[in-house]
Amino acid sequence: MADGFGPVLGARGAAGMPVAGVDPDDDRVYGTPEKEPIRVLVVDDHALFRRGLEIVLAQEEDIQVIGEAGDGAEAVDKAADLLPDIVLMDVRMPRRGGIEACTAIKEVAPSAKIIMLTISDEEADLYDAIKAGATGYLLKEISTDEVSTAIRAVADGQSQISPSMAAKLLTEFKSMIQRTDERRLVPAPRLTDRELEVLKLVATGMNNRDIAKELFISENTVKNHVRNILEKLQLHSRMEAVVYAMREKILEIR
Repeated sequence: MADGFGPVLGARGAAGMPVAGVDPDDDRVYGTPEKEPIRVLVVDDHALFRRGLEIVLAQEEDIQVIGEAGDGAEAVDKAADLLPDIVLMDVRMPRRGGIEACTAIKEVAPSAKIIMLTISDEEADLYDAIKAGATGYLLKEISTDEVSTAIRAVADGQSQISPSMAAKLLTEFKSMIQRTDERRLVPAPRLTDRELEVLKLVATGMNNRDIAKELFISENTVKNHVRNILEKLQLHSRMEAVVYAMREKILEIR
């Protein structure tokens, strides 16, 4: 007699013996849970586009649109309430843009995966979206079938980027590698002992007047040293100089 725990694995019990009350010729498996649909939040400032996506995705048995939002601010609130699996979101919207909303959504719904679905083919938007936590970046020129395919892929742990944007990303990576290699061929600019002293004091948060008192030099001399440091390192601010010096091991602050 069955103890009532666990799923029934078939119409026959141990050693192939028939189970009481069950047709011995019925080989169906019982108790297999159905897979939950992928829950999607659609975010776009055009109501017609949102409605179109809902209609398209409603035809997919394994995808369920659970809500919609017209801007990034509303998207964050909806994500916190609904905890979607996937957020389909435009980049440029009023009140709060998609990239800014992306960061906020990752805070209120950490498990949600975000796909940017946009007309923006700007590299800057792609990079910012990836840095903000987006898992996909698709242009609205893709077919409706590709949208559902991308949702499934991202839900399964993959990343999705439109081919044209992926090509731009690869080109930028190659340029970055080339620039890095070129920098390695050029030795780090040498700072004088006095410049290193000034840089170390800048790193402690001292202003020019305090540095001048500490080193017994004039404030104008300090300004000249700082200007020379920035020119040698090809940087724009005092803090950039400190970060650069620490990274290149020119300066080690204990």
